Amino acid sequence: MTMTAAVEAALPKAPFEGRHLIDGIWRGSDNGESFDRTSPSHGILVSRSARAGRAETEAAIGAARKAFDDGRWSRISGKERATLLLKVADLIEANVERMALLETLESGKPISQARGEISGAADLWRYAASLARTMHGDSHNSLGEDMLAMVLKEPIGVVSIITPWNFPFWILSQKLPFALAAGCTCVIKPSEMTPSTTVILGELLLQAGLPVGVVNIVLGFGQPVGALMAEHPDVDMVSFTGSTAVGKAIAAAASVTLKKVALELGGKNPQVVFPDADLESAADAITFGVYFNAGECCNSGSRIIVHEDIADTLVEKVVALSKKVAFGDPLNPETQVGAIISQAHQEKIAGYVKDALAAGARVKLGGAPVSHPGLPGRFFAPTVVTGVTADMAIAREEVFGPVLSVLTFRTLEEAIALTNDAAYGLSAGVWSENVHTCLAFARRAEAGTVWTNTWMDGFPEVAFGGYKQSGQGRENGHYGLEEFLEIKSVVMRVGRTRSNWVRA
Repeated sequence: MTMTAAVEAALPKAPFEGRHLIDGIWRGSDNGESFDRTSPSHGILVSRSARAGRAETEAAIGAARKAFDDGRWSRISGKERATLLLKVADLIEANVERMALLETLESGKPISQARGEISGAADLWRYAASLARTMHGDSHNSLGEDMLAMVLKEPIGVVSIITPWNFPFWILSQKLPFALAAGCTCVIKPSEMTPSTTVILGELLLQAGLPVGVVNIVLGFGQPVGALMAEHPDVDMVSFTGSTAVGKAIAAAASVTLKKVALELGGKNPQVVFPDADLESAADAITFGVYFNAGECCNSGSRIIVHEDIADTLVEKVVALSKKVAFGDPLNPETQVGAIISQAHQEKIAGYVKDALAAGARVKLGGAPVSHPGLPGRFFAPTVVTGVTADMAIAREEVFGPVLSVLTFRTLEEAIALTNDAAYGLSAGVWSENVHTCLAFARRAEAGTVWTNTWMDGFPEVAFGGYKQSGQGRENGHYGLEEFLEIKSVVMRVGRTRSNWVRA
């Protein structure tokens, strides 16, 4: 059987049917509308989903509000919440293949990567379960013998969770289990381009025994669904991952009711390479950092800042490695880089390269869309652009594709200035065998995560989030739980020791 025939045999025989989950009931839209998702790699119809309007969104918010207020989830013990989260983690692992296939077809990412992300997400649920049992406040027993104060931590309430298309299941798992561990109830809107694994998670939550109304899912578009989820007065918090432009719009909509907003937004993440670095390891990490998920990643290491003395050597190594990266059919387990999410996005990527060339940059590799035999989908070649200056759009804006920009420096001060000369501050990396250089850089880089001699290593225990226009708030770690908590101080007087204010 040829690979094409094998792929055809693996494709689903019918599109996945996605419906809304509202108050424990799967339902279509009142107006009967739906939307389709066609695979960006194979050109087949992958899923057909009910398209929500105001009625479905308001019903979902109402169900979450009722479920929170009556305490069916918010007032049970941490042990009970943890037990359910652990069940969900087991169910996720039991459904990896089913979800990975759908996520691969909807997003264009390689099947091996989708499997890794979905199975790895189970660990996020298990870590959140541990937080549900260990959450605690503070006590103040030093206020005098007649006073005692406590600081309590309580769930913030109803949370709107809006997720993007590039890591639909992973990013949801950086939010939802932490919100549930805190005792919140939720309304989720996945991206209209990758809705199906979120729907399957809804099935698993019900299978695990989650009380109805605690998690509700609405499928649809930013208007009206996302906008209503951000502005509705019965929503207490919005957690959003996506573009900085949309994040600003959500923050503006949420400001009407002054609800809390957590945002994980874009990045223009540098890796700074000093002359004493291990160039072989750095070149491999740079190659991984820019091509992982076809560069459609907020953490993409899309610009490198290289010391002039080693720039040519390092670029040669990166170009050589780039030629070995397996770009191609996402359903081939050997593929490392798959398809681009949409035609419009592919054109945007190509536009950045074209504009850089017009501004004087040079393409050392790639620079244009490519085709793969037997596949009708959209692919972009691995691309390395040199001669980039800090004022070019390709050096400052989020390309969100497999495109590497190369800038150079001579001093540590210049490297730090180039690193921080960006509206974003999500991640940064430094490569040097000198620990003093690494620490000096890490302290001064304006980024939420700084990697030294590595790239994109992450753990459920370690907080993730950005500076500046890369967002606000943190995910993962105990800080990820804190985002979904309100702080309440309780001050108690012991005995009848209060003096009357009104004189007798």
